[in-house]
Amino acid sequence: MPGPLALALDFGGTKLETALIDSDGALVPGSRHRRPTGPAATSDELAARVAEAIRASLDAMPVGAALAGAGIGAAGPVDLAEGTVSPLNVPAWRGYPLAGLVSSLVPGVPVTLRIDGLCIALAEHWIGAGQGAGNFLGMIVSTGVGGGLLLGGRAAPGTTGNGGHIGHVEVGGHDEPCACGGRGCLEAIASGPNSVAWARRHGFTGATGEDLAAAYAAGDAVARAAVERAGTALGRTIGSAANLVDLDRVAIGGGFSRVSPDLLEIARRALADRSDFGFVRRVEIVASALSDEGPLIGAGALVHRPDRI
Repeated sequence: MPGPLALALDFGGTKLETALIDSDGALVPGSRHRRPTGPAATSDELAARVAEAIRASLDAMPVGAALAGAGIGAAGPVDLAEGTVSPLNVPAWRGYPLAGLVSSLVPGVPVTLRIDGLCIALAEHWIGAGQGAGNFLGMIVSTGVGGGLLLGGRAAPGTTGNGGHIGHVEVGGHDEPCACGGRGCLEAIASGPNSVAWARRHGFTGATGEDLAAAYAAGDAVARAAVERAGTALGRTIGSAANLVDLDRVAIGGGFSRVSPDLLEIARRALADRSDFGFVRRVEIVASALSDEGPLIGAGALVHRPDRI
């Protein structure tokens, strides 16, 4: 008989994905489905797309398998007490009861909601690049910049569920306005869209992170400056986080984290320049070991690894 499965939902600023996750952290073949999100979608459209993807994943349930629970990783902020999400880059959903929507689609099954950054951290700590780390930060650098913390090997979501939201830590030397209302936040500097926007203000003619990656590889000066700027901001912010919670390791994933193999090395140099404290300089910055499956695996970990949450 198949073991118990988790229904995983990853809801982000560009897309949502669903899949079934087994107790080893593997995706069930044929169960992964994707739908668009984005700033132009209406609330009803988003809800319908979540329902479509969940039903498609459930259709791939192996014969004899049971659903142990549903895990949701959502772009923040979130409100755990209310079960609501307010993804910064999806304005149609402010205080939207996503946990309730999922519960209505899988009645009688426990549903757990956490911020997507914490899900990527849980996934990496479970079967990825964070294995064995005591104090661990998982990061997503993509449409936005998110993060999640494990301290002493256990999730540290905070009271509201937004602990580890490193994308909205301010970076010294920057004053760019951020969608959160702050200025100089890491997301405003180092996310894919904001890095491309900065490059375009300085003469770059491309439109996407993929364009920026190609230009960087070709030696374009503005593209190289944009990636240097993003990587430096990442390293400095990780240094601030390490000063606060004494990190052992940081794993970085997400689409824009792959803009160049140089990005993480730039971040490592910036971390080393950030502080003379040995406990800060010792922090390992590594690439995600889970590629783009990490957020879904982490949502599955909310069901399969309750010992870590």
